[in-house]
Amino acid sequence: MAVKIGISLIAWQNDDLPELTKDYTTDGAMEDAAKIGYSGVERGRRMPADTEGLRAYLDRYGVSLCGGWCSGSLMTNDIETEKDAIRQQVEQFAALNAPCIVYAECSNTIQGDMGTPVSRRPKLTRDEVMAYGAKLSDVAKWARDKGTGLSYHHHMGAMVQDAEDIDWLMEGSTDDLTLLYDTGHLHFAAADPVAVLDKWGHRVHHVHFKDVRQPVLDWVNAGNKSFLDGVAAGVYSVPGDPEGCIDFQAITDKLKAMDYDGWIVVEAEQNPAKAPPFEYSKIGFDHITDICNRSGLIIEK
Repeated sequence: MAVKIGISLIAWQNDDLPELTKDYTTDGAMEDAAKIGYSGVERGRRMPADTEGLRAYLDRYGVSLCGGWCSGSLMTNDIETEKDAIRQQVEQFAALNAPCIVYAECSNTIQGDMGTPVSRRPKLTRDEVMAYGAKLSDVAKWARDKGTGLSYHHHMGAMVQDAEDIDWLMEGSTDDLTLLYDTGHLHFAAADPVAVLDKWGHRVHHVHFKDVRQPVLDWVNAGNKSFLDGVAAGVYSVPGDPEGCIDFQAITDKLKAMDYDGWIVVEAEQNPAKAPPFEYSKIGFDHITDICNRSGLIIEK
């Protein structure tokens, strides 16, 4: 069993707070990621939209497509309408052998609203989340049959945010729907990342590693700030940052114990003026390499 190490280009190209990264280009980000040693990147909005153009773009830098965000609207769409809405991305990702669509419900999220405190995110009932999971299972099976998985991304400011929401979604869905496991969002949501992995590791298909600066998180909670307030203030960082608080060695040990063989993706949106993207992305890569070696996880180049 082997893992691959990838990265989201959000440190260089932040779509939610574009002013933070206005001085950086996607080409520069791709060059940096390849130079550091990352095997794959998640798709960014400024990459070529067509499949063959994207294939050539990835090949130019010698990296694979290791996933990519998908803004879902299944709370407002019926199943067939939602399939039509994401069909192009599903077919493109299947053609490029991407492991999954990184899917999150965005029809009712507040994650992109700087003026809305994260405490006011939508909180659904157990029955509502389970019913949603049943619908999403249909979409996930359809995507799998087309050649790529659908991994649900629990996210701050969204209806599936904390450990309880994840429990309900997983309980209400079939194994066709897999879980994107994000360490930073779990800690932000006051969840125990190790406990979630213990409970739902068999459904995890994709992993995001990002750390949290606890003093910034405390500031967000004490001041009733928004998710984007936290991002702009530096709530997230890469694994290996001494200012972080998450024990990634314990998590990597768990991944080894469950024979995880997918992607581990660094995804840490930060202000590049305070956290230079190349420097911090290399810190993340080197730290993951080290802890995987300690855990006995083989890294596929």
